[in-house]
Amino acid sequence: MIFASVSSVAQTPTLILNLGLLALLVIVAFSIVRMRSLFAIVMLQGVYSLVSAAWFVSLDAVDVAFTEAAVGAGVSTVLMLSAMLLADRESAPIPMSRQWGPLLVVIIAGVTMLYAVGDMPDFGDPNSPANSYVGMEYLARTADDIHIPNVVTAVLGSYRGYDTFGEVVVIFSAGLGVMLLLGLNGNAGFWRAEPQGTRISAPSAPSANEVTPPSPVAPAPKKRGRPRKTAEAKDA
Repeated sequence: MIFASVSSVAQTPTLILNLGLLALLVIVAFSIVRMRSLFAIVMLQGVYSLVSAAWFVSLDAVDVAFTEAAVGAGVSTVLMLSAMLLADRESAPIPMSRQWGPLLVVIIAGVTMLYAVGDMPDFGDPNSPANSYVGMEYLARTADDIHIPNVVTAVLGSYRGYDTFGEVVVIFSAGLGVMLLLGLNGNAGFWRAEPQGTRISAPSAPSANEVTPPSPVAPAPKKRGRPRKTAEAKDA
């Protein structure tokens, strides 16, 4: 009884922190939905990713937090800011008649996720699937096989090294493709999105035509012999 009360008191600050981070995520999400400035939306998306990473750290999911901070707040924010070069600075208001469909999809997805929460194991349950199968073997063999104390690093870098390498290649290929599409290879501002003669980029986007450099002017041939003296030089 005493140990249970002490444990509950020790978990109270963590619970308050988790609830505060979740409330902050909800506030940022509503702000993103209600705003019209694309720059503010991109910045708030980065804030949302950072808060999510902090929440994952609070849940002891450091590997997921690292991925969220690097991809969500880092790479995605840079790509979104680059994509703003091909779009307007503010989004047009959406009529209410077109908002009921997405709202219905979000409500159905949210209810489904809340229904699935009841089947999840309790926090820290030693009999959960993560602690009952291959996870326990990783914990037992990491010290002898990999010789590093962090089990998550051992799993991602050694036991699942090929899988991690494949994920890195996919992310790199996606980022490279987006950079080429946005013209970040040195041709930014010299093309416009106009497939089959139909322009799809906004008029305010950088859509200058490619400028051909002027042809170099050949230097005048040098005359041989002594230069002739002008009239002014003769009078002098």
